[in-house]
Amino acid sequence: MIEQRSATTLRDEQAELGLISRRFRVLVVIVLALMLALGWRYGHLQLGAHEMYAARADDNRIRLRALAPNRGLILDRNGQVLAENRPAYRLVVIPERTHGLDETIERLSKLVEISADELERFEQQRMRSRRFEPLTLKTNLDDEQVARLAINRHRLPGAEVEPYLTRHYPHAELLSHVVGYIGRIDRSDLERLDRDQYRATTHVGKTGIERRYEHLLHGQSGLERVETNARGRVLRVLERTDPSPGQNLMLTLDLELQKSAVEALGDRAGAVVVLNVQSGEVLALVSHPGFDPNLFVHGIGHADYNRMLLDLRRPLFNRFLSGGYEPGSTIKPFIALAGLDEGLITPSTRIFSRGWFQLPGHSRRYRDWRRGGHGWVDLELALAESVNVYFYQLAVDLGIDRISRQLALFGFGRATGLDLPGESSGVLPTRTWKRATFGEPWYPGETVITGIGQGFTVVTPLQLAHATAALAGQGVTAPPYLVSATEPVRMVAHGKEVWEPVFNGLAAVIHGQSGTARAIAREVPTRMAGKTGTAQVFGRPGDEEEVVERVVELPDHLQNHALFIGFAPLDDPSIAVSVVVEHGGGGAREAAPVAGQVIKRAMELGH
Repeated sequence: MIEQRSATTLRDEQAELGLISRRFRVLVVIVLALMLALGWRYGHLQLGAHEMYAARADDNRIRLRALAPNRGLILDRNGQVLAENRPAYRLVVIPERTHGLDETIERLSKLVEISADELERFEQQRMRSRRFEPLTLKTNLDDEQVARLAINRHRLPGAEVEPYLTRHYPHAELLSHVVGYIGRIDRSDLERLDRDQYRATTHVGKTGIERRYEHLLHGQSGLERVETNARGRVLRVLERTDPSPGQNLMLTLDLELQKSAVEALGDRAGAVVVLNVQSGEVLALVSHPGFDPNLFVHGIGHADYNRMLLDLRRPLFNRFLSGGYEPGSTIKPFIALAGLDEGLITPSTRIFSRGWFQLPGHSRRYRDWRRGGHGWVDLELALAESVNVYFYQLAVDLGIDRISRQLALFGFGRATGLDLPGESSGVLPTRTWKRATFGEPWYPGETVITGIGQGFTVVTPLQLAHATAALAGQGVTAPPYLVSATEPVRMVAHGKEVWEPVFNGLAAVIHGQSGTARAIAREVPTRMAGKTGTAQVFGRPGDEEEVVERVVELPDHLQNHALFIGFAPLDDPSIAVSVVVEHGGGGAREAAPVAGQVIKRAMELGH
């Protein structure tokens, strides 16, 4: 019995060993198969797909990093710096290195003032950045702030003060509407920019020359090939192509003349434009008051921006480029030229001014500025004394169609093409324009007041200056420009017999015994020509006359705008000027003296 059990046990053990042996062989086969598959895959990766995966590995390890170029400078015609890049310091925080981001910011705020706007911008950066990337918390640190942070550096892990170049406008509001400013790139900017060129750039031109010539000022971005670790942190620079700095721009502006124009305006709001008659160079371009463009470079705070928006003097509004004003009596020289060219008047044509004008069959009277009138006047005296009745009658004789056609020759009703963004075209009224705008026909009374620059006609100070340059050049001038030179063109083809009597009348405005601007004759070191004007702000029934004296019963913001146009020297004009003094009252008293000071300074500077 025992032997039988032993035999059975032995058979079971043998069977079990056989099963284990078979399983082991199967396992060996599986292992060998897996090893063969792994070897095949390894061989495929090393040989067949080596190039593809090597390239992918390099893509993960090596990255391209854009380098921002230095922005070009902006200079005046004499090389005076108008926009520059200044060394500055900013406070940056690397969240990964802090011992608690909120705690670090709280400590920093006790050392330097951090505004709510700066905190908001910091949070916006943090939401779209990695924890190891430096984030700007505060820019443009002063020396005291830098020193305070340096002393406490050991208590502020993750916070660093680093140098950088910042845009600076040394003349602040003096040129704010010309040079403009740069600001942080936003979504609307990205839609118009080459993203490859702006990958490392944080700011872009927003207004003025900074925006118009962004493509020249920005320069060309550089490139670095850098090695990074798995988390994207830079380990070393493998290759570098330096960025090309932006181009420096020299404007036609004369900084000294610009200063003189602003000083002549004083505290009054307004605009001054000075052009070279032959070349179209812009010598001065003032919109006053201006604003400090430095406030916009790093992002203006809500309080500062709201203060500008609520300022009744509108410092953000570009008056010379976008300001729309009735031309008042500054339109009269151009109406006179139209009458002479059309053969409706001669220099000796006389009209009697009794103090008012009336259309036949109409009861309404259009008054002259002088009660009782001027008596018998010819063209020269009509211009010298700005006789409304003369130009009422001439406008009626011309008709609105001929007036519009003649004024269009001098550029009224269209942009001058100055190389700045945002220029207004003004309004040159026609029958078609009124029908399209108001759905009404043109009325005879509207022709009457068009003759003295009131009604629907709207001009910008820049348009007035350009038209005056064309007048001074006897029909020939160049479109105004600040950077890109233009060629002179003949805008108007009138004969000499048309220009001379108008020049005589405009000279009499300054140098005649009864000229409306004779008070400035002693201010100007040369004979010149000019014309005063007044644009109504607050109209009253029947009040179409040229108001020379200030309307004292109205508050300041309802006073008439004062205007003046002029050119000098009379015999060989080189500069043309337009001046608008908002709510100044009469052009003779307010705008003409400003022009006189500007022309005097221009002569001193050799223009």
